[in-house]
Amino acid sequence: MIRNKRKLDEFYRKLIKEENISHKQALRIYEALHKEAVALGAISSENILEGLEVDLRIAKAINGLTS
Repeated sequence: MIRNKRKLDEFYRKLIKEENISHKQALRIYEALHKEAVALGAISSENILEGLEVDLRIAKAINGLTS
């Protein structure tokens, strides 16, 4: 649970400024992580969206949102 949004936002701004990677580099990192997750069996094309509805309902409940 996030207790101090201001600190978290500040952290992310600093991280983005210091890392300064291009969209192309970020996409390569994502693709490598995805490939590893598939190789480990953590995800597959069949189960990639499995549980998404539950996750969204939990997120809405935590954030106090309505549908």
